[in-house]
Amino acid sequence: MENLNEYIDLTSLGHSLGYILVALTIFYIGKLAFKLSNAKTDITAELVHKDNFAFILSYVGYFVALVIVVGGAILGESLGFYTDLAHIGLYGVLGIVLLQISIRISNRLILPNFDIKKEILLDRNNGTGVIEASIYISNALLLHGALIGESTSLQEGIITFIAYWFIGNIMLIAASKIYTLWIRFDVHKEIEADNVAVGVSFSGAILAIGIVIMNALIDPFVDWTTTIVDVLLQTVLGIILLPIMRFVTDKVLIPERNLTDEIINQEKPNIGAGLIEAFAYVGSAILITWSI
Repeated sequence: MENLNEYIDLTSLGHSLGYILVALTIFYIGKLAFKLSNAKTDITAELVHKDNFAFILSYVGYFVALVIVVGGAILGESLGFYTDLAHIGLYGVLGIVLLQISIRISNRLILPNFDIKKEILLDRNNGTGVIEASIYISNALLLHGALIGESTSLQEGIITFIAYWFIGNIMLIAASKIYTLWIRFDVHKEIEADNVAVGVSFSGAILAIGIVIMNALIDPFVDWTTTIVDVLLQTVLGIILLPIMRFVTDKVLIPERNLTDEIINQEKPNIGAGLIEAFAYVGSAILITWSI
């Protein structure tokens, strides 16, 4: 009996090492994909020689996103060791491809009024860097939810995965657009003016919406009507909650100062105030996921 337990433990350990090895392989493929998609950028120079913090924020955000995607591929009910490895590899690589597509679509539609790459590489705009990082992570959360919620059949699972990703991206972009409409200042103008506080607060809103949509996608697939209704309802709830949480933050967390004044109406914008606002958005999104 003792030998059997030792065998089971060694088998479990071997399976865990196999999962880790596949995950590291996917991670390396993701690194190559980032390098290929940024072929005109000298990554080493930006990271080491230029100490470009805006680029570092975006770069780290990408790898955080990659970890989330790989985690989504690993988690879930086991279908057998070798089947699991195949699924992790397939969904991991597909997730990398969709993540690369996502960032291009989101960059063009969420912040369409200026060139994000120029802001990061030439202007070293930290506010833009943190926003791009949040876009990477939010898209990874969508992919994570899609992976957890996909069907067990491989063919149906891939179709569901891609469809979930597509629906989630539409909701994320729409919610971001609505945020820029109701906020009381020009988000694009402030970010382009190197206002890091606005970049941080906007990033919190993007992450919050990503968390809410992920929560809607993470449920097992039943039918498309149920999925679309769930995603739509939870996204609308998240959008409604954003201005409410901003009001609460303004009145409760910073009662003696006006949040907008702290973020945009000072000679040096208050990054701490932007971080508090971002926390309020993300914290409220987490509360939604725990409550629904």
